[in-house]
Amino acid sequence: MPKALDELIALLDLEPIEVNLFRGVSPQEGWQRVFGGQVCAQALVAARRTVEGRLAHSFHAYFLRPGDPAVPILYDVDRIRDGQSFTTRRVVAIQHGKAIFNMQVSFQVEEPGLEHQLPMPDVPAPETLATELERRRAIADRLPEPMRSSFVRERAIEVRPVAPNDEFDPVVREPAHDVWFRAVGTLPDDPALHQCVLAYASDLTLLDTSMLPHAISWWSEKLQTASIDHAMWFHRPFRADEWLLYAQDSPSASGARGFNRGSVFTRDGRLVASVAQEGLIRRRP
Repeated sequence: MPKALDELIALLDLEPIEVNLFRGVSPQEGWQRVFGGQVCAQALVAARRTVEGRLAHSFHAYFLRPGDPAVPILYDVDRIRDGQSFTTRRVVAIQHGKAIFNMQVSFQVEEPGLEHQLPMPDVPAPETLATELERRRAIADRLPEPMRSSFVRERAIEVRPVAPNDEFDPVVREPAHDVWFRAVGTLPDDPALHQCVLAYASDLTLLDTSMLPHAISWWSEKLQTASIDHAMWFHRPFRADEWLLYAQDSPSASGARGFNRGSVFTRDGRLVASVAQEGLIRRRP
């Protein structure tokens, strides 16, 4: 298994501290704050550790404070309800004695029901596209030397944008873009782990969508960006180590916030998850 994927799986293997209390760590990659997808995935792991025989079907989360990557994160799980069909958990992530994040997760027993879905967009196959890592290596010389190693490091999630934008010289585009992604190696056969890896990956490119019509990227010093909230719904089984298409759009930006949506499809066109997120996109003076 690739080292980067080993590190991601280790990141999601939380340490139990006490009943309903777990500890997670962050990779030491030089970032000033913890990646939001990491906190979502770790909180989902913590909730799942208190549930038997049920998978998550949705979560709703808020980012309250920036996470400190140098300090472990404590995840406190509140067992709100255990019903016959649904189980509800609330997770609070804590650092320096303060809540930095909270998440409400709902789990459901497996049961049949009515079926319909929107069709998958018609896009090129992932094998015909350049990887995000290949693109980053091609433009790394445009970054200051201290930032290059982090910019081009191997990652646990392989991303292939269908129509990539130049991160350092973006052009005005419609607020929509599609990316293929998958884990870079084979994951264990644990559906809950695949959900957590997808939760991690769902935060990689979504906020960028609301910046496309304004020809500005998160590398710009003119913009302050951060995730405010993140919601996800799991519809059908999937594997996060097989190609998934992430179709993203941004219906609105206003009040220094950008609203973004995402639909996740398997390669054969099954809609397996939906995502919604609002993020801070504040222009700096």
